[in-house]
Amino acid sequence: MRKALAAVAGLSVAALALAGCSSSPSDSGDSGNKGGDSASQVEVFTWWASGSEKTGLDALVKVFGEQFPKTKFVNAAVAGGAGSNAKNALASRLKANNPPDSFQAHAGAELTDYIEADKIEDLSSFYKDNGLNDVFPKTLLDRLTVDGKIYSVPSNIHRANVVWVNTSVLEKAGIDPKTAPADIDAWLADMKKLKDAGVQTPLSVATDWTQVQLFENVLLSDLGADGYTGLWNGKTKFDDSKVTKAIKDYTELLSYANTDGTGQDWPVATDMVIDGTAAYNVMGDWALAEFDAKSKTYGTDYTTWPTPGTDGTFDFLADSFTLPVGAPHAEGAKNWLKTISSADGQKAFNLAKGSIPARTDANASDYPEYQQGAMASFAKDTVVSSLAHGAAVKVSWLNDITSAIGQFVSTKDAKTLQDALVQAQTKGLGK
Repeated sequence: MRKALAAVAGLSVAALALAGCSSSPSDSGDSGNKGGDSASQVEVFTWWASGSEKTGLDALVKVFGEQFPKTKFVNAAVAGGAGSNAKNALASRLKANNPPDSFQAHAGAELTDYIEADKIEDLSSFYKDNGLNDVFPKTLLDRLTVDGKIYSVPSNIHRANVVWVNTSVLEKAGIDPKTAPADIDAWLADMKKLKDAGVQTPLSVATDWTQVQLFENVLLSDLGADGYTGLWNGKTKFDDSKVTKAIKDYTELLSYANTDGTGQDWPVATDMVIDGTAAYNVMGDWALAEFDAKSKTYGTDYTTWPTPGTDGTFDFLADSFTLPVGAPHAEGAKNWLKTISSADGQKAFNLAKGSIPARTDANASDYPEYQQGAMASFAKDTVVSSLAHGAAVKVSWLNDITSAIGQFVSTKDAKTLQDALVQAQTKGLGK
């Protein structure tokens, strides 16, 4: 998507302030709609303003109109900045106690700042009333729960450890595109083959968050699921020798990547695989819509596999929606959340988006081959939380890592990067 999604980097929801941003009791409930019809409309705030994201939103809005024809949908999408513009605008509105009726955020640790600032409502009773505890998998519910409460409703599940592969580029270099390398070392060996065969850019990257996503994939490959997860709870230290190895591998991967990626949004890197100027791109499965838009056939023009060394692990993130404290049309927002979580809403959205439904009662046969595989993997694989997309750590910690990676991409100073990661972990864990 998105991913704009992770535009975490610039902007601190944390900035939100949470400086003087906590709510007073008078801010809660329907205070912004005194005497009005709380279900008459819903203003929904997202960064889904173009491309496949807008297509997915439009599909959701269509279902919403069918399910709740008396509730007017007000699109408050903010374009630009890979989501950072939207996050800045949202922070300003929340600080002024002028919230939209619902806003998009990544499920997981990204919600921490909103929760601590008392800016979003506990939706546990909504889950109970609408049977969501029975249709969302425990793996997902555990990642949505904070101190026994749930604060958002996911519209989908995305996977971040996916390599998108141009089949003809690999075949011309004598590499089987349908067989994933066993680990990062084997993948690097294939990249050397591609380079020797005249492929100028074996691996494509784009702006800062895509570089962070690539790094998280290398960490996951070299440390394994437990070691990777331990980085975010302190059981694994960033001065571990396996992290040192991951930084070395990351450095080598970047040596096979385009040098002009910084500043370009993710579709540019994905399109390099589509048009054959690159062999590989590590991108979440929102990229599926990009291949579809260019009329490429899965299994023929391109294929996918988990990032080498991560097979059996599902690197998770999810788009989700909230009910802000003081939402002017709280009942309208609840109607929107009902559509988001409904079987029809999730089917319409995810078919357009490339992600998979959060509901376990979804029919896999309704989805194309890639999504069927992703649904099977989420059901059986070890699930870990994405760093780059707000699931693993709060925004301030991710911003520190993003800054360190940005500097490293320019300097390739491995020691400085590892020292910065150690400092970020210490700060992030409050130690």
